[in-house]
Amino acid sequence: MTDSVPTPQATVTVEATVNGDDRSATVPADTLLSAFLRESLSLTGTHRGCESGKCGACTVLLDGEPVKSCNLLAAQVTERSVTTVEGLTDGTDLHPVQSAFWDTHGLQCGYCTPGFLTSTVALLREEPDPDVETIREWFAGNVCRCTGYTKIVESVQVAAERLREGDGEPATDGGVDPDSGSWAGAGNTDVGVFDATYPVADEEGDGE
Repeated sequence: MTDSVPTPQATVTVEATVNGDDRSATVPADTLLSAFLRESLSLTGTHRGCESGKCGACTVLLDGEPVKSCNLLAAQVTERSVTTVEGLTDGTDLHPVQSAFWDTHGLQCGYCTPGFLTSTVALLREEPDPDVETIREWFAGNVCRCTGYTKIVESVQVAAERLREGDGEPATDGGVDPDSGSWAGAGNTDVGVFDATYPVADEEGDGE
């Protein structure tokens, strides 16, 4: 009887712009984007929750659109731009969305927060002055088990107001430059990096 020979696992080299930097890593071909970000690039702000595309904890921005990174293969982002929650800050300056969540207490345990942050950036790019119904509909793919969502909605409203007053550029890109991965506005607070992460949206970026 001949011993079977293990079949070599197929690999792929992923080359993408992540948070404004050119990044490259060779990974198994079936590696999910969420695993690639966390394990290959050490960007652990992207949290893994349900891993079935329902909770939104792993949401990142792909070419400026929110996607659930547990629903995408890492190979699918080759030659594209990815922004994680770490990429929202500009050095120690928080993105206006991050500072609004901080100031308005739009988080408790923080596990879901990164997904809400990246999703909010995308929402305010599309709709600079959303009403409560629009905000709640947008977050249909983000689950929070702590806050009851009231403070999250308030945080989005505060962020929208600050961006409309000039603390960023929401009219075109929600304050995030897909090429550089950082927000397009002046620094608004110096309290260090707000390290929380949570994602939302499908491959087509429609928020589902």
